[in-house]
Amino acid sequence: MDYISTRGAARGLNFEQVTLAGLAGDGGLYVPKSWPSFSAEEIAAMAGLSYVEVAVRVMQPFVGEALDEGELRDLCEQAYGRFSHAAVTPLVQLDGRQWLLELFHGPTLAFKDVALQLLGLMFEKFLARQDKHLTVVGATSGDTGSAAINALAGRDKVDIFMLHPDGRISDVQRRQMTTVWAPNVHNIAIDGSFDDAQAMVKKMFADQEVTNRFAISAVNSINWARLMAQIVYYFFAASQMGAPHRKIAFSVPTGNFGDVFAGYVASRMGLPIERLIVATNVNDILHRALSAGDYSTGSVTPTAAPSMDIQVSSNFERLLFDLEGRDGAKTAERMAAFERSRNMQLDPAMRETAAAIFASYRVDPDEMALAMRGVYENSGQVIDPHTAIGLSAAQNADIDPSVPVVTLATAHPAKFPDAVERATGIRPALPRRVGDLFDREEKYTKLPGDYDSVKKFIMSNATPSDG
Repeated sequence: MDYISTRGAARGLNFEQVTLAGLAGDGGLYVPKSWPSFSAEEIAAMAGLSYVEVAVRVMQPFVGEALDEGELRDLCEQAYGRFSHAAVTPLVQLDGRQWLLELFHGPTLAFKDVALQLLGLMFEKFLARQDKHLTVVGATSGDTGSAAINALAGRDKVDIFMLHPDGRISDVQRRQMTTVWAPNVHNIAIDGSFDDAQAMVKKMFADQEVTNRFAISAVNSINWARLMAQIVYYFFAASQMGAPHRKIAFSVPTGNFGDVFAGYVASRMGLPIERLIVATNVNDILHRALSAGDYSTGSVTPTAAPSMDIQVSSNFERLLFDLEGRDGAKTAERMAAFERSRNMQLDPAMRETAAAIFASYRVDPDEMALAMRGVYENSGQVIDPHTAIGLSAAQNADIDPSVPVVTLATAHPAKFPDAVERATGIRPALPRRVGDLFDREEKYTKLPGDYDSVKKFIMSNATPSDG
């Protein structure tokens, strides 16, 4: 499998190279040169398989010669053996039509674990083949940072520098990052928003003073390998619910568009998805883009769903690339104009193509709270604010009533105890495996929200690529 940049100018890479590279050298995002596909018979054969076996079948076409089937299975068994539920991503039925896909049974209680536990192992395996050191630089709106740090802490030949917006993530999210005292882990709290942090990370990938000295990579969903791993749970859930013999709809709470783009890839691979519902909070750039063609930024509004407090959704570029006929020059021109003006309008043809698979819904704080309260009163399920946004969108979606709707439950409710308690009267407890989180000592560095300060800190603490 070969990979190309959405902006057309970077050289093509194989899977191992694209995993270690993260962002493309031309500022674009890597995608497969073509989408692999499964027949209805191949999808039907996934029913009843373990999560690991479905993962091997779904990911093998993307991995190509970088990992043989046995190596890929071994990595999956290691990664998903750390999950607290034997099904890895179990389905929970709420009523006759609505379902939850629980993605929070990994070590840090969020869906990011599903991909990052595997990505950490891939980094270690690929770096063992090469005589170089990797510097991972990432930005987090809450869950990516803790999942990445858990996956990479103490691993050979890799340092991780994770930026988060100071004071804009929950206490549990912050502590899951800052209480990890491995020598290769560096937490940075910046004065600014997630979008500010993400912009610094992307700028660093284009900074030759940095890239000439360090081998920079990413664990954010700009890294293709992470998105690849997220495609698996769409196939796993759908095959359990009768695919390919009936269609399934998925509702995805999203800010950075990576999780729902993984569902889009699953549909391109042949999975019969009736609709992908893009559920946003009041930071609704994705809803505006899909419903009205208006992809223009505003200021970030802090909410009780901090992982969605985003105004620039990095993975949307991957969809734009497909919508424009995979013309890298067009996408590069479009993204350059957006980076100058912070405004983009989607033309009618692009919107019409997107509408064939995507729907979108904006959920305000009251609707979010009502969804949390309603699902608790009606089914006894306690859900977090992000999942509540997805469920609210699912309940309001205009979809054929015969089609089941699966909402991605992206985080354990105990990561957001205050918001859950306000809505339901129930204060969710942390699972026993992380129950001592608030007894651990924190360690992180506060920096101003400017690129030069962050760059100086990373260059002073990272290991050069030649070790």
